[in-house]
Amino acid sequence: MYTDIENIIGYKFKNKDFLQEALTHKSFAGEHRGVKHNERLEFLGDSILGAIVANYIYNQCPHDEEGVLSKIKSNLVSRRNLYVWGKQMDLGHFMRLSRGELATGGRERDSIISNAVEAVLGAVYLDGGFPAAEQVILPWVKTQALTQDVRDFKSILQEHLQKQGPQTPEYEVIQTVGPEHDKVFTVRVSLSGRTLGIGKGHNKKSAEQAAAQQALNQLKK
Repeated sequence: MYTDIENIIGYKFKNKDFLQEALTHKSFAGEHRGVKHNERLEFLGDSILGAIVANYIYNQCPHDEEGVLSKIKSNLVSRRNLYVWGKQMDLGHFMRLSRGELATGGRERDSIISNAVEAVLGAVYLDGGFPAAEQVILPWVKTQALTQDVRDFKSILQEHLQKQGPQTPEYEVIQTVGPEHDKVFTVRVSLSGRTLGIGKGHNKKSAEQAAAQQALNQLKK
């Protein structure tokens, strides 16, 4: 199992215990005495991610003032952005969760997945230092739009497509799962019948934004 996630993130752990801890939710530790959960690694990973992203933005945006840089950074490391990244890595599939979390869709929960991204980054840093963390983070951050507005992925996609002609992307809910109080919507954004991106969220708007963000990432490749 760990070989799969290592291949996905592009880093091979010397100490697999770090990775196991990063993929262990607090609920699982509550059912298994003596097992470490990932909240401490989440704290560490948040700081490491912030430092690497800040350095990247500083170099990529040499003419922007501190306030603009801060907004761009907040956008990049937002919970929703990390959730989308975690979904791309399929982190939910690898998480160790309690029976209760598994029964209520924990593998798809945005908070669990976004927190796990930070925990994995913290584990990478402990195992391989700052260069290893950069090795994992920089390929991802280079695919992201350096925009100040975390809610603006749909507008950015629209502007990008309009440069190629009078084209309007269409958003469609293709799946809804989970109990009424905790539904997860899956939205597809397409253009002339061609799928551009798919995103998930706990409401239609956030799912549409996630789909637009994935579409932008794919269009940059």
